[in-house]
Amino acid sequence: MEFRYLGRSGFKVSELCLGAMTFGRETSEADSARMMDIFGEAGGNFIDTADVYNNGLSEEIIGRWLTHQVRERWVIATKVRFTMGALPNQQGLSRTHILRSIDDSLRRLQTDYIDLYQVHCWDNGTPIEETLYTLERLVQAGKVRYVGVSNYKPHQLQKALDLQHQRGYAQYVSLQPLYNLLDRSVEWELAEVCKNEGLGILPWSPLRGGWLTGKVRRGMDGAPEGTRIHDAEKDGWSERWTAYNTERTWQVVDMLLAVAAEVGKTPAQVALNWLKDRPAVTAPILGARTLAQLEDNLGAVGWALSAEQRQRLTDVSRMEGPYPYGEYDSWAERE
Repeated sequence: MEFRYLGRSGFKVSELCLGAMTFGRETSEADSARMMDIFGEAGGNFIDTADVYNNGLSEEIIGRWLTHQVRERWVIATKVRFTMGALPNQQGLSRTHILRSIDDSLRRLQTDYIDLYQVHCWDNGTPIEETLYTLERLVQAGKVRYVGVSNYKPHQLQKALDLQHQRGYAQYVSLQPLYNLLDRSVEWELAEVCKNEGLGILPWSPLRGGWLTGKVRRGMDGAPEGTRIHDAEKDGWSERWTAYNTERTWQVVDMLLAVAAEVGKTPAQVALNWLKDRPAVTAPILGARTLAQLEDNLGAVGWALSAEQRQRLTDVSRMEGPYPYGEYDSWAERE
């Protein structure tokens, strides 16, 4: 597995990131530990979690595993923002919540620093200046090496970056958005901000909960039982069947299956390979639930799609943006 700089920073991470949201939920602790072992054996060094994943259990599982590892070998990323208790100040991005959360995450992860500490989502209740000042203090204290964000709107990201520049704070080095062949709205504006400002993109849900794995195909009446897509309907997850059962989805899936057959790879491997080499992308975050899924996902590296195959996937999955994006692009092309 190759290593890439995280955005414009001098910090290197593997070209795939192991997501730990399933740890302690769909994936047992024993299998979670084995996943991290397999990921490391494949050359990976980048693990992403969050304090809210299974109410801290994901961090605890990583922490127990990490005590048997050489800490400097691993890049550990976690997040802060969402509710971690019933008290009023156990959520959000206030100084109080962040300072408590970083210490709790360090304790659960059994480490004295976090490589990448990410804001999980914007907080309308806290001034951005308070959040950024607190993150800067964490960097100065050595508890955090780098800071990043997830699930930001373009104007929110640009505002935060401008303030960091103005005040000499450590700048966000990464953005973690929803991004895959079926969800490309990040390209309308967020990707441009990241390229201009030097942030690496860490796509979450790169296979959209199974839509890009070959498990669902044109003509099916619904997702097979036991798949995340099937469960999403009752659990209210965004990758539910009714949200993606569209002609555009089936055109993308048809092309993905065709390209996979051409290169002798699985659909998941092709979808990940296409995504990892998109502009500004540093590392897609793998969300495997089983060892078999992880081993398949790891086959996404070490080879390349042809330029023609990449272009076919790009063309069929293109998303027409709302005003002004679509009109702006057509005007720019005419000039």
